[in-house]
Amino acid sequence: MHFTLRTHVATPPAQVWAGFTRELFLALAPPFPPFHLRRFDGCRRGDEVHIELGAGPFRQPWTSLITDHGVEPGGTYYFVDEGQVLPPPLRFWRHRHLMQPAPGGGTYIVEDLEYRTGLRVLDLLMQPVMWAQFAWRRPIYRRWFGKPSVG
Repeated sequence: MHFTLRTHVATPPAQVWAGFTRELFLALAPPFPPFHLRRFDGCRRGDEVHIELGAGPFRQPWTSLITDHGVEPGGTYYFVDEGQVLPPPLRFWRHRHLMQPAPGGGTYIVEDLEYRTGLRVLDLLMQPVMWAQFAWRRPIYRRWFGKPSVG
């Protein structure tokens, strides 16, 4: 499955990129499932993020590797995290984070997400939950980076 979600914030792309810190990562965590951050190296190629989802005997590890980061010629900052160890039923995870200059100022933070479970029907059933997990981030991004005057 693949989907994108876009949030307009007031801060320029370079500052949004610099704001992708451990603190922001923790602030972006949805209330469910329970979430424990075990390691956060950053958002540069080679960095790793380790989390546990769930609680008690139901904890599942999730490890992502930042496989790419940079700035495109048009001023879009980006980084890509790819799942290395994923909780069931996920088998594939690739999340591109784009910080695009917005016309008139600010930044479009674009969540470009691709995931697979191995069963198309399960991918489809999970899509509303996945979308909600990332839509949860929109007001948080605007608190951290400012709400644009337009958009």
